Amino acid sequence: MMNKFLILLLLILVFAAGTFFGPQLLPMTDSAATSEAPSPLYWVAPMDANFRRDAPGKSPMGMELLPVYGNDKNSEKMPGILISAAVENNLGVKTAAVDSRPLGSDINTVGYVQFDEDRLHHVHIRVDGWIESLNVSAVGDTVERGELLFELYSPTLFNAQKDLVSALKLGEKSLIQSARQRLRLLGMNARQIETVEKDRAAKERIGIYAHGAGIVSDLQVRHGMFIEPRSEVMAIGSIDSVWVIAEVFERQASWLAMGQEVTMTVDSYPGQRWQATVDYIYPVLNAKSRTIQVRMRVDNKDHRLKPNMFANLSIHTRATAAGVLSVPRAALIVGGRSQRVVKALGKGRYQSVAVVAGREAGDRVEILRGLSESDRVVVAGQFLIDSESNIEAEGERMALPEDDRMQSSSEDLQ
Repeated sequence: MMNKFLILLLLILVFAAGTFFGPQLLPMTDSAATSEAPSPLYWVAPMDANFRRDAPGKSPMGMELLPVYGNDKNSEKMPGILISAAVENNLGVKTAAVDSRPLGSDINTVGYVQFDEDRLHHVHIRVDGWIESLNVSAVGDTVERGELLFELYSPTLFNAQKDLVSALKLGEKSLIQSARQRLRLLGMNARQIETVEKDRAAKERIGIYAHGAGIVSDLQVRHGMFIEPRSEVMAIGSIDSVWVIAEVFERQASWLAMGQEVTMTVDSYPGQRWQATVDYIYPVLNAKSRTIQVRMRVDNKDHRLKPNMFANLSIHTRATAAGVLSVPRAALIVGGRSQRVVKALGKGRYQSVAVVAGREAGDRVEILRGLSESDRVVVAGQFLIDSESNIEAEGERMALPEDDRMQSSSEDLQ
């Protein structure tokens, strides 16, 4: 009986030893499955895709480096970066086709009404003297052609008239012609000279008359002032026609041409439109505002347009005859020395490519080099993609597995 008990105890001990020290059969865990997962290609800083390391660590900003995995054996050879559908949705990525179409758009700008300088004249005198009997009292006064502006007393002019009277008394034709010529050069008109010859007497006051109708735009004198030839007495301008000077941005200057039709409105007369044409394009660019000035001459017989009025203008440019390759203006990323777009390669892959942009027309930008008509470009969310994929070094953080990509993107957005 004792022997049977010892044998049974020995069998129990042997079974127990096999249980604790023998091979075990365990269910497959996640660690076994992950042993077949690909190893990271490298580690990258969350805020700087160009900062790469071969092992985990921290970025210069103290953030944990993120692992970057390759999706397949050829992942590093493929251009651009891969973004999952979930990340695309979070970034709000939208694309548009690169197409060929005629370009042309109205240039909407602003301008100011000014005097027509072809009808603006300045009043000067040719001798020293004093102003007496000033008939113009303030800027804005209206004057008619031939209207007396003021009377001038000048000793020089008075003595020149006496020389003509003396020549007439002597009857010397050469002296008479010389005296007449001198009076003309000193500013007297033919009728005033005839009056002196007829009366055989010099006039102390000589009238100065307006050469044309208009309004006084500048007045520099008052009654009794002493003036010289270098003194500007006043300026008179007609507003039967006015100039409108508009400002056009430098990037739109290539669309301008002489003779283009212009539609103009002013706030003072809502609903009324004026039609004009581009009369002159100034050759010098404004260095401060980076704009070029354009001049229009507008008929103003009713005198509704006043100098210094603010005007809204629409310059109707001519569309290009042939189709031009273009993209939406929102797709163009302009850097300090480069222009680029984010091109959609398909199946969630995107690439930042350099382009050469041409003229702008409305919401379109001409593309001279870098794209073809069959391409598609990103028009929304492109800045976030471009920060990961640039021309010099394309980040691949968004090529992580699905869970890691979502976690990494949420960390960056925070």
